[in-house]
Amino acid sequence: MISLVRRAAALCVLGAALTACGTTGTEVAPRPAPSAPAPSPSRTPTPTLAPGPAGLTPVFEHGPRTGGTKAGAEGGKLVALTFDADMTADQGPRAASGERFDNPGLIAALRELKVPATVFMTGRWAEEYPDEARSIGRDPRFEIANHSYSHYAYTDDCYGLPTVSGDRMRSDLERAYTAFEKAGVPHPMPYFRFPGGCYDKAALEELSATGVTAVQWDVVSGDAFATDADAVTRQVLDGVRPGSVVVMHCTRSAAPVTEEVVRAVVPQLRRQGYRFAKVSELIGAANGHA
Repeated sequence: MISLVRRAAALCVLGAALTACGTTGTEVAPRPAPSAPAPSPSRTPTPTLAPGPAGLTPVFEHGPRTGGTKAGAEGGKLVALTFDADMTADQGPRAASGERFDNPGLIAALRELKVPATVFMTGRWAEEYPDEARSIGRDPRFEIANHSYSHYAYTDDCYGLPTVSGDRMRSDLERAYTAFEKAGVPHPMPYFRFPGGCYDKAALEELSATGVTAVQWDVVSGDAFATDADAVTRQVLDGVRPGSVVVMHCTRSAAPVTEEVVRAVVPQLRRQGYRFAKVSELIGAANGHA
């Protein structure tokens, strides 16, 4: 499974400076990382996966491969569009010089098209764009999940990314939740996406105490550094199956055609009978609750 994920991730790597970038269980109340705000008892429990063998952090790659079981608007084939809001810990000078690591036009397009989505955000991104992080986090159409603080890899040899040592993995993840809290994000999800999609057993062990569910993908959009929106659109449409998790990016400078791709992909998938969902809904469906 790990080798498959790495082959997929290689298609969308942003490089050393910036990577442009299922197991079923039971629905339980999330066990957030210690630095994350605790969920309110009045809120519906967030779908998560049960721990893996020996208590390892569970890994989610896609939802059920069949159409929904409910009739009407809640039925149909589900697909989740996910967007990595990447910014590494050392890219402040580039942002200060005018490089844009955000993409307000993309978020506006998702709102206009009424597409729910999950944004995997680094803590550094939330620090650079706190108003945008807060706006996304407070919009019920979206959910914010953890993409580490620094966007440094949790394994060696991950497409040239700097690495986080094993004893700092948990604190790196927790630091991102702290950044979300400072930005005013009300309810960050207990989901984590490994930078570059790279993980191993040691990383899963290190994060097991945080209670997060690791979220990968099964469709690589190829939007990283792409300039041909039509080619990216075809790649997404060719790859999507019921239950798919599509990885795309919310980084204007590194993924400049993503908004155009979304505007093309969304109506075509809807014509094919797909309904867009957040990752939490897919995990809930995998748990038999959707």
